[in-house]
Amino acid sequence: MQTSNKIFDDLSKLMTNAMGVAQGARTEAENAMKSWMDRWLADRDFVTREEFDAVRAMAQKAREENAALKARIDALEAKLNG
Repeated sequence: MQTSNKIFDDLSKLMTNAMGVAQGARTEAENAMKSWMDRWLADRDFVTREEFDAVRAMAQKAREENAALKARIDALEAKLNG
């Protein structure tokens, strides 16, 4: 019986070590893929979400300022033609 338990203990240790190696390989593969994707995206000159949102906010502000200026011009023209 003692031999059987030793074999099972050794087999258990072997499987535990194999799972640790597999987990390490998975982590390494994920890191490599993320690094590759980051480089690929950087080479494409894509903008970040923060940059996009900042430019969109600037465009919205410019549209609002243009509308306000147009209203002032219309009011001044109406006053002159008045």
